[in-house]
Amino acid sequence: MDLRLAVVLLLTASPALADEFLAFRAPSGNIHCMIATGDDYAQARCDMVELTPSFTKPPAGCDLDWGSAFSVGLNDSQGQLACVGDTVMMPDAAVLGYGNTLTSGGFSCTSDQTGMTCTNPAGHGFSLSKARQRLF
Repeated sequence: MDLRLAVVLLLTASPALADEFLAFRAPSGNIHCMIATGDDYAQARCDMVELTPSFTKPPAGCDLDWGSAFSVGLNDSQGQLACVGDTVMMPDAAVLGYGNTLTSGGFSCTSDQTGMTCTNPAGHGFSLSKARQRLF
C-alpha cells in the first residue's frame, strides 16, 4: 500500500501555506507527525502523547504549549522544540509501520521500534522516543 496516497490531503483553503500535508503516526500511537510542503511553508513536525522530557526549559518567548512538540524547517540547521498552540495529533492518521520511511518535499521521517526520526534535506532534525528526545 502506498502510504502517501493514504494520507495526502491537498489544502485548498490556504494553498500558499502548504501544497501537500501528510499526517501519520507511529504504530504505538504515542507519536503523531505531519510533513507540510509548499512554496511559503515547509516543515516536519511530531507531537508526543507520553514522554519523559529531555528538555525542561521552554523556548525563549514561548507563552504557548511546549515540551511535547518537535519540528524542523526546510532550511533549519537543527531541529526545534516547538512552541505551539495547536496539535498535529490525528487519531485516524495512517500508521507509518516500524522500519518504514515517508519522504516528501525533501523531508524524511522513519518509524522504528525505538521511536521516530525526522530530517530535512540537510540531515538536520529530531529523534523521538518516550524515554529521550534529541535535536540535531
